[in-house]
Amino acid sequence: MSYEELIDNPVLITTGIPFACSLLSILVAHEMGHFITSRRYRVDVTLPYFIPAPTLFGTLGAVIKMRSQIRKKTMLLDIGAAGPLAGIVIAIPLVVWGLHQSQLIPVTGTEQSYLFFGDSLLFKLLSYLIIGTIPEGYDVMLSPIAFAGWVGFLVTALNLMPMGQLDGGHIAYALFGRGQRIVSRVFVASLVVMGIVFYVGWLVWAALVLIIGIDHPPVADDDIGLDRKRRVIGWVCFFLFIVTFIPVPVKMDFF
Repeated sequence: MSYEELIDNPVLITTGIPFACSLLSILVAHEMGHFITSRRYRVDVTLPYFIPAPTLFGTLGAVIKMRSQIRKKTMLLDIGAAGPLAGIVIAIPLVVWGLHQSQLIPVTGTEQSYLFFGDSLLFKLLSYLIIGTIPEGYDVMLSPIAFAGWVGFLVTALNLMPMGQLDGGHIAYALFGRGQRIVSRVFVASLVVMGIVFYVGWLVWAALVLIIGIDHPPVADDDIGLDRKRRVIGWVCFFLFIVTFIPVPVKMDFF
């Protein structure tokens, strides 16, 4: 992320520490939110498995494996919501800190290609509050910490999609019960439309969810509903999904 030539000077890999530590802190908070809440309910879960990968972000995130069935919808909602809420608590301060370190750069008349990252509503609001209005012909060069926070917002939105056994799928099933199947199918259809109109990557996500499964399995005590507090938490999570979702996460433009 620092555009250093590591082949010539491998020691410069240390310039990636701010990005790596910031992003991993978000992922750790997210997964430990699930882990700690699961252990509070005595659900048998593994520690998080982190998945490194040679991608733009250097990781495919992390997963926790549940080895026992969740009995109640209250448990399902608490475990599903704990991860995104814990992760966003870390991501927002990192975005604020990183935006203070970011710079405005000209993007017209340079005869170069630029990789642009789309804005979620929350990221756009924070950018406006910290950087202000961006002049025409300029864009923000995100600092490594700000970019890690941007990835954290994206990870939050992806996890909160109300499909299958994603965090959003857990929350949707806790709120709607078997009605989650309708919500999930509508959202998969929406991903296909967005993949055709906005960003082809959503077609990949739709295909993955169809392969893994779009329906959430029932809990043991399926007839026991949620209290008012947990319903509020569930809707807060869906609001968080709306403000962190990015219709076009990445695109390439030429100037």
